[in-house]
Amino acid sequence: MRSKPKPEIRILGIDDSPLLSDRILVVGALLRGSGWVDGVLSTCVARDGTDAGERLAAMITGSKHYGQIRIVMLNGVTFGGFNVVDLKELHRATGLPVIAVMRHLPDMASIKAALDNLPDPELRYQAILNAGPITEVQTPWRGQPVYIQCQGIETAAAAELVAATAIHSRLPEPLRLAHLIATGIVLGESSKRA
Repeated sequence: MRSKPKPEIRILGIDDSPLLSDRILVVGALLRGSGWVDGVLSTCVARDGTDAGERLAAMITGSKHYGQIRIVMLNGVTFGGFNVVDLKELHRATGLPVIAVMRHLPDMASIKAALDNLPDPELRYQAILNAGPITEVQTPWRGQPVYIQCQGIETAAAAELVAATAIHSRLPEPLRLAHLIATGIVLGESSKRA
């Protein structure tokens, strides 16, 4: 990817809904830059399952928008509780750069302890490690940082893209919109997340 992101780059932001059942809705919001919505995608994953990476890859590559998507942004690397997405595998399966954005620095010891209560804890933890090093990114939103992991894109370019698209909160706009849609569908009303 170029060092300076194009203003009209198409980014697919992906977030999950509140955990109210065993099948968790996951929504993808395709934005052109930070402001123009080009499409909405959806799938479901098993709560605390192991199908998130496969389901997201199928959602992305099976979409009529697939040829337009240039970047995939995830709200973290876990969906539906602890259904972990292996960023390396998602990048390989889709051929697209993948950036995971987190609002807080993950507590890896607590995550590892929680994973011990689920089947295949070592595989899940390895998938988290496969996301790559965690990097702090300063956003223009009230000076609040986010943390990223990425595959298929240089960390500096990913950080620049995340900061450039964090216009209405510290989360990039594609992720903010995916969160609003997923929450609104499941709860009947969206809730904002800064």
